[in-house]
Amino acid sequence: METKEILRQLRMKKGLSQDRLAEEVYVTRQAVSRWETGETVPNTETLKLLSKLFDVSINTLLGSPRRLVCQCCGMPLEDSCLSREPDGTYNEDYCQWCYTDGAFVYKSLPELIDFLVDHMASEHWPPPQARAYFEAQLPKLAHWQQSER
Repeated sequence: METKEILRQLRMKKGLSQDRLAEEVYVTRQAVSRWETGETVPNTETLKLLSKLFDVSINTLLGSPRRLVCQCCGMPLEDSCLSREPDGTYNEDYCQWCYTDGAFVYKSLPELIDFLVDHMASEHWPPPQARAYFEAQLPKLAHWQQSER
């Protein structure tokens, strides 16, 4: 779905007129109309306001052009499991289980790997195989690359 359709659906679902939505995000009704016809797309600051107003990620507002993955544990991300900053805005880099209330849950990569192996290993994916996989893949994620610096 395109941004224009997403914005229109979210606005109507919330029962807002174009005028009222414009007031909520500090733009003109004409700007809202241009978004909904696909003539323009909201700027970054307005996307943040719309994200908060509609309680969806910016990625969702833009039609999910990026496949989001938690940059700590590697889990695919959807709005329902995205983390939030202390002010309530979405953090599209991490899941809610790795980043909560503005802080990271796992203090080290070995701690996270131990947790994942304990919870994801199975008869078909034995612990040594699961551990080897996580040890090879997780260091490639942005959070762990940044923590090495």
